[in-house]
Amino acid sequence: MTTQAGSTQASGTAPGTAPGTAPHGHRFFGRLWRGRVVTATIGCLVAAVLVGILGIVAGSSSLSIADAVQTLLGAGTRAQNLIVLDLRLPRVVGGLLVGAALGLAGALTQTFARNPLATPDIIGVTSGASLGAVSAIVLAGGGYSVAAGLLSLGLPAVAAIGALTTAAIVYGLSWRGGVDSYRLILIGIGATATLTGITSYLIAKAQITEAATAAQWLVGSLSGISWASVWPVLVALIVITPLALVQSTSLDISQLGDDMSTGLGVAIQRHRLIVIVCAVLLTAAAVSASGPIEFVAFVAPQIARRLAKTGRPPLLASALVGAVVVAGGDALVRGVLPGEIPVGIITAIVGAPYLIWLLTRKSSREGTA
Repeated sequence: MTTQAGSTQASGTAPGTAPGTAPHGHRFFGRLWRGRVVTATIGCLVAAVLVGILGIVAGSSSLSIADAVQTLLGAGTRAQNLIVLDLRLPRVVGGLLVGAALGLAGALTQTFARNPLATPDIIGVTSGASLGAVSAIVLAGGGYSVAAGLLSLGLPAVAAIGALTTAAIVYGLSWRGGVDSYRLILIGIGATATLTGITSYLIAKAQITEAATAAQWLVGSLSGISWASVWPVLVALIVITPLALVQSTSLDISQLGDDMSTGLGVAIQRHRLIVIVCAVLLTAAAVSASGPIEFVAFVAPQIARRLAKTGRPPLLASALVGAVVVAGGDALVRGVLPGEIPVGIITAIVGAPYLIWLLTRKSSREGTA
């Protein structure tokens, strides 16, 4: 019996591509917007808009949806302008952008690694950002001039430097005439454990004020976000999203394995480098703005994949689901739950059981196979 993969290899075409037609170029737009993918993407976009509006009205001040929309259109009172435009809008927009960046980064890493458990958290990017920020906070408080100089750049910049440095080291250690995705994940797990241990050590040895500041940043929160921290995330999304979407067809083909992908014309190592760089930059921008918000990069692509009923996470839908998760979680903690609970706690509470369920479901399937 000839399998679908075998017939694909024999004809030299990618799945869903007509014989003799190149899988790249203009065809990737047709592959991107098809079937349930476009429906799921539009639905997620509508959900993100609704969550954004709810995020503006959520809070202690009595503000209706009509008041929020009126203020956004420029017809609000002075008090409404202060609440909506100066206080809540940066936080809501920041939550949407941070979630979108994490969701897209997670979709990229999970797809290229062909593993739903592979996220930027796993390959050490988030831990590198955390160590960079905590080192600057703790060591600068201890009188170290180098750390004080780094901290003068701003905590987001230091976190981004830590994320990018860690990603470069992990990628370099993973290189053996090319980068294998599983080797990258394993080295990333080791790097994450090492960096987390160093971060915990720094907090344990720090003064109480520096330790409290570092611990608060590590939880992941949108409470201190401002327009100054929103703009870098927006720029990263504007620049990186088109580049990631261009890799969509190569991501589809890469699911067939390295040998077949190479035979179908995909420069596999260059493709992986582009995907990793996109994911790292998106994660660094998001973490630098809000701190490490756990499990979003893991959960969002899996939800989007199930909504679209596709073999791999759709990129745009994953970004929009991430936006809904982060902004929706922040609206929940401000409008429903008592006290100012960081949104990172909510995503961890939701994401950890989902991870356990996914692992249990995968194990049961393997047991009955």
